[in-house]
Amino acid sequence: MQYRNFGKSDFKVSALSFGCMRLPCDENGRVKDDESIKMIRYAIDNGVNYLDSAYVYHEGYSEVVTGKALKNGYRNKVKIATKLPMWSVETSGDFDKFLDEQLKRFETDVIDYYLFHALGNESWEKVLKLDLIDKAEKVLKAGKINHIGFSFHDHADAFKKIIDGYDKWDFCQVQYNYMDIENQAGSEGVRYASGKGIPVIVMEPLLGGRLANPPANISKIWSDYDKNKSAVYWALKWLWSQKEVTTVLSGMSDMEQLEENLKAADDAMENSMKPDELNLIEEIRSMYIAQFPISCTKCNYCMPCPSGVNIPGNMEFYNNGISHDDMPGAQFSYRKFFPDEMKANQCTQCKLCEEKCPQKIEISDWMIKIHKALG
Repeated sequence: MQYRNFGKSDFKVSALSFGCMRLPCDENGRVKDDESIKMIRYAIDNGVNYLDSAYVYHEGYSEVVTGKALKNGYRNKVKIATKLPMWSVETSGDFDKFLDEQLKRFETDVIDYYLFHALGNESWEKVLKLDLIDKAEKVLKAGKINHIGFSFHDHADAFKKIIDGYDKWDFCQVQYNYMDIENQAGSEGVRYASGKGIPVIVMEPLLGGRLANPPANISKIWSDYDKNKSAVYWALKWLWSQKEVTTVLSGMSDMEQLEENLKAADDAMENSMKPDELNLIEEIRSMYIAQFPISCTKCNYCMPCPSGVNIPGNMEFYNNGISHDDMPGAQFSYRKFFPDEMKANQCTQCKLCEEKCPQKIEISDWMIKIHKALG
């Protein structure tokens, strides 16, 4: 296991961290306690020292089972991170309510790293309106949390706004992988935060697992280059090679995934990607993009939609489902995480967007197809 400095603190974090969002479950979706505890402890025994959870993961049970795994001395070996569910916060007092519940779930006196969950433009305004930064600082002084940060899901401009909106961020967490270099915070945001001395925690390094199971044509490219290295290895190495990345969270569902990632973490050195390896990543990215059925470049000329449809967002879900040969995954994300008012079925066929689209995409027709495929 390789370790990196966590900002200006004296903590050295493992290059691989354990994301507790995809723990092993039975056929009914219930977390398997014994298996989950075994995996978490195995990870810690093999050098992982940072665990990430959230109030809502596994319908609240992620924090509970993680707390169970940290008994028998394991709590002293790791830092734990969890998140305030911003969408459920209505008053300043909700901060205390959720945090106190989370402390009980973990059976601990302190959360090492506490995050505002999934900040974006709108939720950042809520943070400011409810004085939640002040609340977080008071809880920090009271010793219930040790560090304040945020996870992020929006665009790069919003990310910079939040980074600059508070001068004492201890860390941030962003979705980042070789397909997301211009999506959400993207490479620009990662460099921006790092340039200000803010540690960057990476989530979704495998794009929800899609990059771990590439379609046959892309699998062949990886295998032809090095048959002994997997698509997972290259995706993780691409991240670890960047000095701006502090640690990479992986949500692992079985021991095989955990062992594969632990082995890859032995090579988690900065600037370790050779020029031909970086070129290979570019080739793979281009192949994925070439397989997108809709030629959307996310220029946003079509926006705003008068009916509230997030046109590029809908196309991205569909494109990813087709390109990564993972329509079930695209359907799950579309149904669970995409607001109903932004979905493709809200399209009224006014075609104003088509007049603005530089790619001349027949957007109205695609909205019907997309919702039929994903809705």
